[in-house]
Amino acid sequence: MISKKIASVITSVMVFCCIVGVSLTNVKADDSAPKSVDGSYLTSADSSTGYTPKNNERGKHLMDGQCSISKTGTKRIYAYGSTTANHTVDAIAVIVYVDQYNESDGKWHQIDAFSKKVENDYYSAISKSIQVDRGYYYRVHASHIVCMAGSPDEETFSVTNGILVP
Repeated sequence: MISKKIASVITSVMVFCCIVGVSLTNVKADDSAPKSVDGSYLTSADSSTGYTPKNNERGKHLMDGQCSISKTGTKRIYAYGSTTANHTVDAIAVIVYVDQYNESDGKWHQIDAFSKKVENDYYSAISKSIQVDRGYYYRVHASHIVCMAGSPDEETFSVTNGILVP
């Protein structure tokens, strides 16, 4: 009788250990977390917007900047950038860079750039529709610059996440 109870307990312990062992082996890292490359996450989103870092905005003349990227067709993206000053300045500019992610070397490579400079204003913005290759991630980053006589130039940046163009 005791041996039947011991056998039953041993069997129960073995079944419990098997269940725990199987459940632990199915636990794995979260593969859904997007990969980050040089400040941009690789996503499957249709668009992304980047803003100037909180510690780099609100200078003496420069207020903030932003850039964005969005899918606009099968092989087309729309890139945008803008810079805003606190008041009318001598010159205000935005430079927009479009990058393609190269999986073989794990780096972003610039494929286009465009800019707009405006004098005696507080706002500058520019956008462009670009034909791209399918199967790659694309991102936009921008430089935001304000110039005022008698003051050093103020400059900051913004960057979007990468979006996949399937």
